[in-house]
Amino acid sequence: MSNEVRTENKMGTKPMLPLILTMSLPAMFSMTIMAMYNVVDSIFIGNYDQAGLTAISLAYPLQLFLIAASVGTAIGVNSLVSRKLGEKDFNMANSAATHGLVTCLFTYAVFLLLGLFAVKPFMGLFTTDAHTADCGVQYLTIVLCFSGFATVQIMIEKTLQATGNMIYPMLFQLLGAVVNIIFDPLMIFGIGIFPEFGVAGAAIATVFGQFCGMIFSVIVLFKKNHEIKVSFKNFKLNGAIIKNIYAVGLPSIIMQSIGAVMMLGINTIFMTAGSAVSVTVFGIYFKLQSFVFMPCFGLNQGVMPVIGYNYGARNRKRVYSALKWGLIIAVIIMSVGVLLMWLIPDVLISMFGGGQELMKVGVPAFKTVSLCFLPAAAGILFTTLFQAVGKGVRSLLMSVCRQLVILLPVAFILAKTIGVSAVWYAFPIAEVGCLILAICFFLDLVRNDFKKLN
Repeated sequence: MSNEVRTENKMGTKPMLPLILTMSLPAMFSMTIMAMYNVVDSIFIGNYDQAGLTAISLAYPLQLFLIAASVGTAIGVNSLVSRKLGEKDFNMANSAATHGLVTCLFTYAVFLLLGLFAVKPFMGLFTTDAHTADCGVQYLTIVLCFSGFATVQIMIEKTLQATGNMIYPMLFQLLGAVVNIIFDPLMIFGIGIFPEFGVAGAAIATVFGQFCGMIFSVIVLFKKNHEIKVSFKNFKLNGAIIKNIYAVGLPSIIMQSIGAVMMLGINTIFMTAGSAVSVTVFGIYFKLQSFVFMPCFGLNQGVMPVIGYNYGARNRKRVYSALKWGLIIAVIIMSVGVLLMWLIPDVLISMFGGGQELMKVGVPAFKTVSLCFLPAAAGILFTTLFQAVGKGVRSLLMSVCRQLVILLPVAFILAKTIGVSAVWYAFPIAEVGCLILAICFFLDLVRNDFKKLN
């Protein structure tokens, strides 16, 4: 590819709103598909075996850590590649992309060991029921021991997104999700020529979908023309590049992992207060809110490389423009979520077979907790900004404050002083506090970093 063609990268020249929509819509669509899969998957397993559904829920923290490690590392690669492309340092961008695939081996080795040796003791920490524990062990062993497929696919997705290519990453995710959804009932219930694997069948379907997505992504990476070129010829591991990747990637890994800690903490508060129904409401909310948050995360996947590229190109005006349009779109998405939570909370809860007690707790809870959506929209976009310009630690601090430092103590205090029904107010309080912190970080960035841009 000639240098003349390379200088015409759309992230540095195309009008901002059409650029962000072009970059983000495929990712927003695929993330919504993934959110749909999570709900459908739970329905299939729940209809087969309630103990299996409990097991999958208990297994979720380890799965979340796998996703966090894979996505977080890939975000570090995405940030470095997009910045080097903006600086026109194509050799370094190529090397960063190649190092990204090498890091997949590190990540997979960790989760292979966990899958072989840590799954049984992990499940034993949360349940004494032999059947539930066995279901969880089966599921986690398969998912973790074959996690390399997902790790490689995610890395290639983020690497291509750094070049401005959002269509192929969408297709990778879509293929994996569709294969997963199709094979879930076949492998769980034993339909047609397929044997009945039960909960293990859900894990097999998940891994098979990830395998298909990985094969497709590898073919596209090495057979299609891109602005970056991955090559292992004369490859040597570069410590500085690895350090650069994890400078952004490690905070992102931690940032995404603490979600599991938050969920455990909130459930503990509810159970301590003797409100098991609140735990159920929180579980339903967590699944439904993904349909609002996932499109915003997809938006981030389009906005991040645009900000990173233009920051590397020292174009302050386009960095601000990308942030502005990202904020506007995120607020629109979150506003729709708030309206749905306020207008039809009973309809949403009834999809999960909600009875009278669930409705009594869930309807006001949905209205209260949804107040966090609008400040969350801004917080998410500022997090993306900090990651895109290589300030991943600030994103980490925001996430820690939102989900641990503010949310859990406030929820605990509200439960003790007012009652369990007040716990839901901790979510909007935490988001407002996080937004204030984000604005402070942003103003510091404007004073010390952005003034150096053109």
